[in-house]
Amino acid sequence: MLHLRLITPVGKTEDVVRLIEGTIGTTHLCVVPGAARDPAGDVVLCDVAREAGDDLLSGLQRLGLETSGSIAVENIDLSLSTRAEEAEKAAPGESADAVLWEHLTEATHEESTLSVTYLAFLTLATMIAACGVVLDNAVLIVGAMAVGPEFGPLAGISTAAVQRRPRLALRSVIALLVGFAVAMAVTVGFSLFMDAVGLFTKERLEGERPQTGFVYAPDWFSFVVAVLAGAAGTLSLTSAKSGALVGVAISVTTVPAAANAAVALSYGDTVQTWGSTEQLLLNLLGITLAGTLTLLAQKYFWSGQHRRLRKRAGS
Repeated sequence: MLHLRLITPVGKTEDVVRLIEGTIGTTHLCVVPGAARDPAGDVVLCDVAREAGDDLLSGLQRLGLETSGSIAVENIDLSLSTRAEEAEKAAPGESADAVLWEHLTEATHEESTLSVTYLAFLTLATMIAACGVVLDNAVLIVGAMAVGPEFGPLAGISTAAVQRRPRLALRSVIALLVGFAVAMAVTVGFSLFMDAVGLFTKERLEGERPQTGFVYAPDWFSFVVAVLAGAAGTLSLTSAKSGALVGVAISVTTVPAAANAAVALSYGDTVQTWGSTEQLLLNLLGITLAGTLTLLAQKYFWSGQHRRLRKRAGS
């Protein structure tokens, strides 16, 4: 269930209440006249089944409530109510399949913002991965994958393509390109420093690396894994399954490939630099393509369910 806290101008309160009452899957409706001060108006509270939430939010936006008032949405972790159970049963579909498009857009907007924290995480992940490729240590590679925040901008590109949000797409592409450029540039300097103190050597990088050699040897399996991970990561975002997203992060070799390219570049090894760059681009393409197709499939499936529900309601 979702909990909505709305601030409505006095003249729109009745329209808002009628919309809520006419939306299948809503319950626990409360109206507190004149309670809001900034902005001034009434406070309307209600609970709605997750699978009915997107329709209700779209209706509230059509009423202009996001500009003239306020719409706040919270997840309800526990609701002991027979009415809530009835509302969830009445709502179409299953809550796990529901997509809150506004929530997804907001989440990817935040995750795809080029910030100091984003750059720090991506740079640190790339430096950890650099240690992993030189030491041929798979544990460090997995750790670097988990730390890397690059799935946010990739999800932002997919969301922007489906929702037709050019600003989100531009923001995501900038975060992705600038983020990897900065991370790789810093990692080149880090590699030169580690070589100067005798911790990195060219012989280690170019020697036998059975655990990490795959990061500069792209093949069709790399693309297949990236596609599968992209689909799984998108589903984890739309269903709010953060555990699954961590699994996605350690499934694709974006950060390790960038790290290997940076270390190889510091030693002038063009073969590994180019191979790692191909691996990186292949994974980014696979994740973005799979994410976009997954969102399109979810949008089509969910729209079909709602069309059938409206048809039954009309008959």
